[in-house]
Amino acid sequence: MDAALHKKVEDALDSIRPYLEADGGNVEVIDITEGSILKLELKGACKTCNMSQMTMKAGIEETIKRAVPEIKEIISVN
Repeated sequence: MDAALHKKVEDALDSIRPYLEADGGNVEVIDITEGSILKLELKGACKTCNMSQMTMKAGIEETIKRAVPEIKEIISVN
């Protein structure tokens, strides 16, 4: 995993983590593949929330794509 790319992704996620944590959830980077595919896992309350797909698409993906355009695709491994 590219350390610089991982840091950029973590920095982007840190900007939205307070909102996830406020609802009892979080998100973890599982892997960034050679093809710049980011694998994430929703944690805590986010794992079972019926709004988790909306959170993933509208919140997490948009934040990462805006901050880290090198990422080609984002996959939730939940």
